[in-house]
Amino acid sequence: MSIQTKKRLIEDYKEIKKNKSFNIFSGPNEISLFIWSSNLIGPDNTAWKGGVVRLILEFTEDYPETPPKIKFRNSCFYHPNVYVSGELCLDILQNRWSPVYTVTSLLSSIQSLLSDPNSFSPANVSIAQLFTKNLYKYNREIQLCVEKSWNF
Repeated sequence: MSIQTKKRLIEDYKEIKKNKSFNIFSGPNEISLFIWSSNLIGPDNTAWKGGVVRLILEFTEDYPETPPKIKFRNSCFYHPNVYVSGELCLDILQNRWSPVYTVTSLLSSIQSLLSDPNSFSPANVSIAQLFTKNLYKYNREIQLCVEKSWNF
């Protein structure tokens, strides 16, 4: 394991522990510093309010030069920027990654994406169309997922 990568992951973990006000809970699992479990609480004043979004982050030895792979673990996840496989379509993970992003800033971006999806570059076209054409029905689907997210 690269010493630089290890130091950076430990710094990122300390930053998350310090910033509890973001409703972001994340850290490495017991087996590997390279695999993190994360829980994001849906932002207030959105259809995601109170929902628990569960993620797995997988880092490589090239972190922070390369972004982690992120996958949603929720059995029900309804979002234009999430593939059926649970993988996330987020520009900063593909084209705009920079080593200045920390785990906290990355998870904050994902949390913001919940209520502000990018329907112009969707991973799931049918959900993106519903978001743009029938926001009421889209929000109802989200609320069903939020309720399911409370069951671990």
